[in-house]
Amino acid sequence: MTSNTARTTMSSEKALVPHSDFLPPRPMLTFSKRTLSVLWLLLFGFWTYHRVLPPGSWSTLEPSAYVSPNTQEILQKCSTLHARPSQLSLESLSRKRTVSDRYEPGTRNMSYLITNATIFTGAKDDDGNVQITNGDLLMVNGIIRALGEDIPRDLLGEIDPRQLTMIKANGSWVTPGLVDINSQLGIFSSPPLRGSDDSDSMQGPVLPWLRSIDGLHTRDNAFELAIAAGVTSAQILPGASNNIGGQAFVVKLRRTADGSALSMVVDPPQELNSTGGPPTWRHLLQSCSEETRRYGNRMDMMWSLRSAYHEARRVMKAQDALCAQAEAGIWDTGMDVFPDSLQWEMLVDVLRGKVKVTNDCSEAVDLDNMIRLSNEFGFSLAIFLHASEAYLVPTLFNDSRGGTPAVALSSTNHRHARESYRGSEFAPAILAAHNLSIIMTTDQPVINSRQLIDEARKAYHFGLTADLALASITSAPSNALGLGYRMGMLQEGYDADVVMWNSHPLQIGATPSHVWIDGIRQIPLTKDSGRSTYSTGTGPTEVVDSNNLRMEAPGQPSYLKERQDTVNWDGLPPLRGIEEGNRVVFRNVKEVWTRGRNSIDESFVADEEEFGIVIVEKGKITCAGTADDCIVSGDEPTVDVDLHGGSISPGLLTFGSPLGLEDIASEPSTTDGRLFDALIVDVPSIFHDIGGIVRAFDALMFDTRHARIAYYFGVTIATSSLAKPHRLYESDDSMIWGLSTTFRTNAAHALEPEAIIQTETALHFRITRPRFDVRGPAASVSSQLAVLRRLLYGWESRDTDTGLYFRKAAEGVIPLVVEVHNADIMASLIMLRAEVDAKIGGQMRMVFVGATEAWLLAKELSQARVGVILTSLKPVAATWDQRRILPGPPLTNQTALDILLKNGVIVGLGVDHPQMAAETRFHLAQAYQDSIPSATAREVYGLATTNLEQLLGVKGIEPSSADLVAFDGGSVFNLSSKVVAIISPQRSQVDML
Repeated sequence: MTSNTARTTMSSEKALVPHSDFLPPRPMLTFSKRTLSVLWLLLFGFWTYHRVLPPGSWSTLEPSAYVSPNTQEILQKCSTLHARPSQLSLESLSRKRTVSDRYEPGTRNMSYLITNATIFTGAKDDDGNVQITNGDLLMVNGIIRALGEDIPRDLLGEIDPRQLTMIKANGSWVTPGLVDINSQLGIFSSPPLRGSDDSDSMQGPVLPWLRSIDGLHTRDNAFELAIAAGVTSAQILPGASNNIGGQAFVVKLRRTADGSALSMVVDPPQELNSTGGPPTWRHLLQSCSEETRRYGNRMDMMWSLRSAYHEARRVMKAQDALCAQAEAGIWDTGMDVFPDSLQWEMLVDVLRGKVKVTNDCSEAVDLDNMIRLSNEFGFSLAIFLHASEAYLVPTLFNDSRGGTPAVALSSTNHRHARESYRGSEFAPAILAAHNLSIIMTTDQPVINSRQLIDEARKAYHFGLTADLALASITSAPSNALGLGYRMGMLQEGYDADVVMWNSHPLQIGATPSHVWIDGIRQIPLTKDSGRSTYSTGTGPTEVVDSNNLRMEAPGQPSYLKERQDTVNWDGLPPLRGIEEGNRVVFRNVKEVWTRGRNSIDESFVADEEEFGIVIVEKGKITCAGTADDCIVSGDEPTVDVDLHGGSISPGLLTFGSPLGLEDIASEPSTTDGRLFDALIVDVPSIFHDIGGIVRAFDALMFDTRHARIAYYFGVTIATSSLAKPHRLYESDDSMIWGLSTTFRTNAAHALEPEAIIQTETALHFRITRPRFDVRGPAASVSSQLAVLRRLLYGWESRDTDTGLYFRKAAEGVIPLVVEVHNADIMASLIMLRAEVDAKIGGQMRMVFVGATEAWLLAKELSQARVGVILTSLKPVAATWDQRRILPGPPLTNQTALDILLKNGVIVGLGVDHPQMAAETRFHLAQAYQDSIPSATAREVYGLATTNLEQLLGVKGIEPSSADLVAFDGGSVFNLSSKVVAIISPQRSQVDML
């Protein structure tokens, strides 16, 4: 094997050399014996000279007479080679500030006094607990001057009263501004356009010389949305498709006076900062994500990284050697140029310990590879990003050079790729138990920055403590980025990045009422925020109307057993409950909701003094009431379940994702594959069907991880179509998606009784403009509408599936479900529906899915009896068709959901991706907060049950046989609750989870 390898290598090397026939004959070099003797003596003398001189004797030699013309420049560079950022010196300088370096003269009302607030400082006391204090907070000239119960009067006396705004918080929570360490705000625009996509470079695997700041669009619409969610700072990362994608920069999200990218950067590195000052941290992204496979496999990846750092080390050693001579006064010819490299200087700084390195790595093998790399070349790692399997190997991080890196995670966005397949919602709590620093992040734009606080909420729900959950989006990321001396905490001398909330930040629906960045108010909108024109007045006093009922942190359910099972099963627990066919008695029940024909009915509500009892026998409720009403008697085996003030309500329905049709989205072998797009390619003649209509039922996969987890969180039914969700750089934008199917999420296979509820549910169609990065042919909107008109008019023979099912849709036999976001296209579809109804005399049942801009047509949708299924309650402009979003509080008073409901539109809630189906309960809780007082709790519950069934045409779910979900510790609308059982009349049992 060795000889074969050597032979191959030699052959490869020879292939790189021109053939001898194309080379001139080489002259033969000959030397006389005398010449060889002289050369040998010279070499021996040179060797002896260096061997005889003792170590260090070079420094004792007389300085050479030669002096480089660049002496001062070289010595100045040498003096800074080993200057590293010092946390103590930076913190000392920060504490002495009275005016922020980011202060902009002329900004009005630069002083704010918040009184009577509950302040989460983010700082730890001597016992390691995060400090929460009640009192006041004073912001002056962009920094925090004082906080606590007693603000020094002399400080207040220094402020012109006309320039001081006082805000009476009435106990409202105040936190540091949120920090997102994984963002592409500004370099991947919203909406995305080809001319503003500056996230990924295709020029090679290792590109440390690229800088995200060079592609930062400061007027990106997404900045405002992030600020409105309390995000004040973000690390802007280059794309993760390269092993080293480039240099990252931490920015404040507010719009500055000059509007430049550099003015947004926090502590610009010295090469960008002409004002001098102490050394500050630089930032770099390394990646071993699956996206880097366009440049090779893991072995290729590690070689590209090792060879890059080898080059950087050579540059570093050359610098050190020259500086050792220069500082000793030994100048030789050839020392006129400092051995610098614009390509490798960033990696040289990594080796010198001047860079905070973020590593986008998920699997244990990749985590281990990066730690070995850092140990081999002697540099430290600051953050592991997307570290899905970190919780399975927590002690591995103890081997990391220069301290334990922080771990940055998403709470529930797992299993969409092989590298995240073992990811777990319990990972943050497990890692925190091993004393690792936990950071929650979004991966903007995959999960938009508006949801950063939601990531912390879910981490809290699944076991992370409240203080660590808030720290995971404030102080923890700031410390990991090396900026914990000025941001991420509320302390004297720190940047005045402050958020005031209308309830406890971890409560679902909590929204910032005020946001300051550098002491300049951004929310509510002001002229100084650069986003509105109204004035706050001179020296006003504002009073905050706080929601005292939601000022405490929500309760936290216990997932201790689930966490342990997850670890024991290497991240893949079996997710099978105990099937209980005997009598089950649920005690301490607060309320019971059951299914009506088209409604959610209230069957029992306990009074304030006594909770109730629910008796279930063979999967059916036989009694629900007080202890006097429901008496447990007889010798039948009984299982008692204490719900601790919990509730029982109908099982949830999910729609919008290919749940049950794919297991791992990025792995084609685990999906149904790509469909034929009839507008782009000819459907094969074997179909005998011009549209290539297919049935999702034929491709169903049961017992997928996504479906099992959804069931564990109360989603008992799914309606799925073959429509692929839009992804950032890859999507299947076929027009005709065929027929959806409805099935039970806990079924093991299609032949199991009642596994399939409906084989053919609805007909699905998508109308959209071409993607921003489209490379091949794409159908126009006008072409798509023309095809749909032709098919609905019945111009295709009913002898084909395309003709048959579009005729059924036109007649209202099955719903026509159209994925569409743009209001103009929706208006065209409403007119087309009227045309078709008038032509064939039918009553078409049209439904819009996604429908980001549907709020603009709420009245018209209601009049046309067109339903809407929203797939996001916190919308962003993910495409050009979605640019007219209604963001909701605090930017707008109303939400799209609220407007649609008020206008009488039938609305359902859906999701885009299978891994999000389990989050349906959280979406309902958010919808409940968004719709108060427009809808009751039971009406909101219908958004993921009866409304969806009506819109999609789901049949066969009888009220008497519908699954029910038991919540311990609350209802579906509370973070404090947990699903503990599924009551199944159809299967005559209760699944104890």
